[in-house]
Amino acid sequence: MENCCGNKDWHVSLSKVNSPAPNFEAEVFQNNEIKRVKLSDFKGKWVVLFFYPADFTFVCPTELGDMADKYEQFQQLNTEVLSVSTDTVFCHKAWHDNSETIKKIRFPMAADPTGEICKAFGTYIEEEGLSLRGSFV
Repeated sequence: MENCCGNKDWHVSLSKVNSPAPNFEAEVFQNNEIKRVKLSDFKGKWVVLFFYPADFTFVCPTELGDMADKYEQFQQLNTEVLSVSTDTVFCHKAWHDNSETIKKIRFPMAADPTGEICKAFGTYIEEEGLSLRGSFV
């Protein structure tokens, strides 16, 4: 089995079902601003947390664009959406500024350049410094 980057030697350990999500704090790019958020900031709401390998890739914009198209519906259901990649917030901003699909995004795009959030959720590919795709509710 290969991961998204062609690496055949990988192992994933996922967070357990019905266990609390690991709390984290991260810089996010949202609505043309850079700010810090904690997962605990969304206590009392559902959270869709989804991981993807990297900005400026050919598949990821369609996934993020689909989430952007449904963001208002998620919010009506008392649900926040956060995307996470190992890019920096500055990379998220550059992608936002240069892609019509990504310009639609209103949800927080979390930056995890050290991979700590990805490691906590079991999506980190150590050899590549990238995240597998993964979704958590």
